[in-house]
Amino acid sequence: MITKKTVYEALKSVIDPEVGFDIVNLGLIYDARVEGSHVEVDMTLSTRGCPLHELLKQWAQEAVLKIDGIKSSNVNIVWEPEWNITMASDEVKEALS
Repeated sequence: MITKKTVYEALKSVIDPEVGFDIVNLGLIYDARVEGSHVEVDMTLSTRGCPLHELLKQWAQEAVLKIDGIKSSNVNIVWEPEWNITMASDEVKEALS
């Protein structure tokens, strides 16, 4: 059975090349919903002007589609709540401080 945890694990393979951490530990993934063989992901970016906007979205979608049994996915870029460093994992916070 594919769960939210399965999706988050797959999304950990997406590394933000600007900071060298995955998008899950950076706190950029707000939600993932599994609906049969489809996954909806809500993610944000660290800034609205992120030059990697489309690439990160594409990489996230590709990571989800690699999950066995997933046939389609949609990655929604959301801006609320606005991302800040407190949303990142302790490992990321420590490395970036």
